Amino acid sequence: MSENPKNTDQKAPQLPNVWIGTVFGAMAIFLILAVFGYQNENTAKTIPYSELKAMIRGGSITSAILKEHSITVVAGDQGAPDGMTYRAIIPIQDDQALLGMLEDQNVEIVAHPPEGSSIVVYILPWLLILGFYLWIQRRMMSGLSGPLGRGNLGDLFKGRFSKPNEQKQRITFDDVAGQEQAKREVSELVDFLREPDRFSRVGATVPHGVLLMGPPGTGKTLLAKALAGEANVPFFSTTGSEFIEVFVGVGAGRVRKMFEAARKVAPSIIFIDELDSIGRTRGTGLGGGNDEREQTLNQILAELDGFDGREAVVVLAATNRPDVLDPALLRPGRFDRHVTLNLPDKKARRDILDIHAKGLPLSDNSDLDVIAAGTTGFSGADLKNLLNEAAIGAARRQADKILKSDLEEARDKVMMGTVRTLAIRPEEHNRLAVHEAGHTVAAYYTPEADPLFKVTIIPRGRSLGGTHMLNTEERHTLSEDFLHAQLVTLLAGRAAENLMIGTVSSGADDDIKRATELARSMVSRWGMDEKIGPIDLRQSEDNPFLGQSIAQPRDHADETAALVDQAVIAMLKNAEAKATKVLSNNKSGLKRLIEKLEVVEVLDIDGIRECLEPVGNVLTSRSERSKKKIPPNLK
Repeated sequence: MSENPKNTDQKAPQLPNVWIGTVFGAMAIFLILAVFGYQNENTAKTIPYSELKAMIRGGSITSAILKEHSITVVAGDQGAPDGMTYRAIIPIQDDQALLGMLEDQNVEIVAHPPEGSSIVVYILPWLLILGFYLWIQRRMMSGLSGPLGRGNLGDLFKGRFSKPNEQKQRITFDDVAGQEQAKREVSELVDFLREPDRFSRVGATVPHGVLLMGPPGTGKTLLAKALAGEANVPFFSTTGSEFIEVFVGVGAGRVRKMFEAARKVAPSIIFIDELDSIGRTRGTGLGGGNDEREQTLNQILAELDGFDGREAVVVLAATNRPDVLDPALLRPGRFDRHVTLNLPDKKARRDILDIHAKGLPLSDNSDLDVIAAGTTGFSGADLKNLLNEAAIGAARRQADKILKSDLEEARDKVMMGTVRTLAIRPEEHNRLAVHEAGHTVAAYYTPEADPLFKVTIIPRGRSLGGTHMLNTEERHTLSEDFLHAQLVTLLAGRAAENLMIGTVSSGADDDIKRATELARSMVSRWGMDEKIGPIDLRQSEDNPFLGQSIAQPRDHADETAALVDQAVIAMLKNAEAKATKVLSNNKSGLKRLIEKLEVVEVLDIDGIRECLEPVGNVLTSRSERSKKKIPPNLK
């Protein structure tokens, strides 16, 4: 195993040093000008030429120094202070009268030859400026092509990523939870980095390019650091955006330097985060399409091809947009191994919470089970943030322990935002309670829906209230019954307003949006409409990790699109009708729930059951409902 090399790189000069050099250069120029232009006459008193001639005629001048355009005289003791020096500019080049006047007064005359302005005086400042400019240019060029670590401006290009990782706390695979499949795929690289000769003896080569893909916050960077920690080798880390500069060629130079440094200390690992910032498909116009980005990408491709079987250098890259990467990056011999990191399931979320909860003073560690069940869709970074928010809440209370209430408050804050203080009118408060009670009753009496957790009408973030449900079982496929139950639950708030108040409001805006998107997917993607059948009629392409939709040209007839719209409308109306029926059959329980919500504003599953349990269930028996609708950890 190779040790980290001693870092002998000099500190890269910073921008203030350039300004200091400029200031000193200017000072040197002014000093030279002052030395060459200094004249003794600067100490003489300048007087008019006519006054000086009058002094000569009066006999008060003892000596005179004649120059090409000036005369400097020294006064005697007649009419002027003894030894005083005076200077005047001669208006004409050859003043014969002046010479005659000086001779008549017996003044000692000293004549200096014409100075004939030395060319050095005029050219030297410009030579200094030109030299300083060329010096700066040369240092910039040496930064692009010079070797690594010479202490020139080129150090700026490698200072952010070309030092081996010096972690205060070594990160290993034990610090990565919830990504067992990804760890298995990456862990075999550890043996290659530890003993590369064992593989080369039998002609085996390990993929030098591994692409980590997954949503943000799933631990791609952490997994790369854990690989370096397990192998205990130098770790070079950078992001794709750090290669891009205004000047064409700078990014390619940085790539060369980083790969050169990694080869010198092999075995080593290079990690490039956010690869999609420079690895987008060339020629599509995405990401700017400028020459600098494409040259940088070309250099990365060339460096990956430059590896041979004897070089124990592994290149890892992370992205959450694999769909926009250039195909040349993904071909065999480059990033040919793709490792996907998914959002954690319930068990993985519990393991992640255990890791981040180490050292935290939890009142009861079993509270994390409830949090793990109620955080579907959370990434590892989200769970870490949740625990931090809970700790902050406990500190705000000046408590020594983190309680279950702190965890639940942190969960709600991460999911929906901070509690807002709003002046809500009584009629709006009642409508809000009716709306959320409608969601709650529909979810409670719909067997296929997820179990309820709590309902609240306290404003948070952009939401005025919410009905929370727990996914007690992880779903990898969505059944048609479950999706229809989702539509009923989403539209039950609007149905409750119409049933209890007689009008609807804009409060159902997000519910309608989500229900429409879900119904359109059921019809146009998953073939859940009998009339249209199993045909893909989607109008957008979803990003596999970010959930973003990119509009695509429609490749089906307008008549078919109209059929899709009709099917979606029918499906939504049918769901709203089912929601209205459920609410009508349980109207007394709905009224009790509305009244209780208006008073306490927050109800957990026990409070919800107290309001709804006396009402007969028209869909399922009470025993079946208790089994299906109450989470096991909340019974």
